[in-house]
Amino acid sequence: MSGTLRSRRLALTILCAGMLMIILDGTVVTVALPSIQRDLGFTPSSLTWVVNAYMIAFGGLLLLAGRLGDLIGRRRMFVAGLAVFTAASTICGFAVSPEMLIAARFLQGAGGAMASAVSLGMIVTLFPEPVERAKAFGAFSFVGAGGASLGQVLGGVLTQGLSWHWIFFVNVPIGLFAIVMAVRVLAADRGLGLGEGADVLGALLVTSGLMLGVYTIIEADQYGWASAHTTGFGALSVALLAGFVIRQARADKPLLPLRMLASRDVSGANVVQTLMVAALFSFQVLIALYMQNVLLYTAAETGLAMLPAAVTIGAVSLFVSARAIARFGERGVLLAGLAVLVAGIGLLTRLPAGGASYAADLLPTMLCAGGFGLGITALTSLGMSGARPDDAGLASGLFNTTQQVGAAIGVAVLTTLATSRGESLLASGSGQAAALTGGFRLAFTVGTGLLLTALIIAVTVLRGRPAAGTGAETPVAAHV
Repeated sequence: MSGTLRSRRLALTILCAGMLMIILDGTVVTVALPSIQRDLGFTPSSLTWVVNAYMIAFGGLLLLAGRLGDLIGRRRMFVAGLAVFTAASTICGFAVSPEMLIAARFLQGAGGAMASAVSLGMIVTLFPEPVERAKAFGAFSFVGAGGASLGQVLGGVLTQGLSWHWIFFVNVPIGLFAIVMAVRVLAADRGLGLGEGADVLGALLVTSGLMLGVYTIIEADQYGWASAHTTGFGALSVALLAGFVIRQARADKPLLPLRMLASRDVSGANVVQTLMVAALFSFQVLIALYMQNVLLYTAAETGLAMLPAAVTIGAVSLFVSARAIARFGERGVLLAGLAVLVAGIGLLTRLPAGGASYAADLLPTMLCAGGFGLGITALTSLGMSGARPDDAGLASGLFNTTQQVGAAIGVAVLTTLATSRGESLLASGSGQAAALTGGFRLAFTVGTGLLLTALIIAVTVLRGRPAAGTGAETPVAAHV
């Protein structure tokens, strides 16, 4: 994927456009759920599968899709993923029954996994120089942060102005345009060939283990964390993933070469990302619930109140992170980002049950969310630092997988803690607002603990590349 800087930046734009469409779909549906329920006759329990079906397919197939991208060609996998996603969006828009919509959402998740799993690997190949790569990762992180926030706004506008069908139909022209441009702009790569890594048993073990794990996590809120359903399926998921690791240690052509995890920066970055994403995704969900259920903000007011967080994350990702990495190195930037996040989420442990001031009680945290823009860009560089040209897609799939798993675990665990604590306080005689706030405080305390743990791991495990001008070789450049 060589070429002029202009052509490579155009290729990055296409990758970002495809990812924006996929990321939007992860949040655009949430606002439309009540309308979907009324029109298609979903029961309250089955309605969650409109979201869950997408998450299970997306999270479960990322690692496999990343490896297949290395074998058959990453451009081919990216274009195929966009095609599957676009076709599934069309089916979603025309859905006339709950079963049809859930099946199409699963297919959407599969297409999203195929396209997103290879994106970071393509960026690694497009931008071999550390400074340019950091800028590219910053732009990609900006798309992720902005897309997640934009999805909720766009979902409300389309659902209210047209109908819920259009949250899916809008993907069709975007997807078709992205496919055409990807074929024209992205350089073709042959891949290694299926014979170089077609570990069928390993693929079955990791895909089924990841899908079952994501399913168990997102259903734990309904069945309970100590229930036979959760512990049974959780144990089976762990067993399948353990079997996958054993298989990779013994296979002649493993799906995931364990040498990749031997790198302290790669393995440490993935662990840190899991903890950081768990805390930050939960923050987005819980703070919105606090504003609407305790402060009685409307949906529109809540969206506007959260806008500073999205703007700050996006601005830091796009304009600050690459320059900071060039000067201080990935590790230094990550530590700074995590420290800011610890302070920001830590402030929420003192949320008032009434009479909260947005400027004093919420805005500081929204601004501190910019630490995520620093942290995720630095983590992306570290997480891809062990990527060689022949397995960059796999490294990309692994990094995206830990992100999805972190989000699922964080939201499931922290929302459950908040709910349980709130119900306990309500039963003991606390008022509604005080009980809800007590639950949120507990969740944010745990979230702060996750970030502190991530910070400790980053300090003790990660090494990162030296800042520019030290004369030392960059780990990433050494591989690519």
